[in-house]
Amino acid sequence: MIAKSKKNNSGIIGILDLQGGVYEHLDHLQRLGIAARKVKRPPDFKNLAGLIIPGGESSCISRLLNIFEIKAPLLTAFGRGMKIWGTCAGAILLAKHVVGEDSCLGLIDIKIERNSFGSQLNSFKSEAMIPRVSAKPVPLTFIRAPKILTAGKDVEVLLKVDDYIAAAESASVLVTVFHPELTGSPAFHRYFAVKCGLNPAVNTKIYTDQEWNPCSWTRLARNF
Repeated sequence: MIAKSKKNNSGIIGILDLQGGVYEHLDHLQRLGIAARKVKRPPDFKNLAGLIIPGGESSCISRLLNIFEIKAPLLTAFGRGMKIWGTCAGAILLAKHVVGEDSCLGLIDIKIERNSFGSQLNSFKSEAMIPRVSAKPVPLTFIRAPKILTAGKDVEVLLKVDDYIAAAESASVLVTVFHPELTGSPAFHRYFAVKCGLNPAVNTKIYTDQEWNPCSWTRLARNF
């Protein structure tokens, strides 16, 4: 079992603002009462309790990390205790082993394969029980998702589906091959906040996908 982090006084989670569902993650964190900010420049890493790397295209994000000169500051912040959560492409960037290509950050001992379900047309939704994360079924959205094929001895599997791992964590890193930010459930964002040593709101409404407004994040574009 991965130990919970000690309380972190900075209380801020950053979202890497290079590609992907940045505002969707901000929206979920705001619902939990967690302070959050976009991260795009080296100074933005200062005093972060955690960092979310959204989905997108992993090779593109990898290049942008170098173009914006933030790969080194990211690794430095991680070395100082910042936790990281990668969703979909973010999980690929964090993996130590990537089938057919070099790893980017290599911060969690997993082997992952890109686009394992096929094309965009093979994207799908489902749900699963993940006891460590929620007492209720968690909705899952897979978009050109990768598959985690194996996990090292210091990695705990949170969700396995058929022959692949869909969610896993080490002491400092969380990875999901699906997109929790594209559902009405804040369960994974709450779980990550606790992993970062924060105290998310406990009475946050959990929406079904039918109740949730998937465009609720658009109000944030004017404020961040």
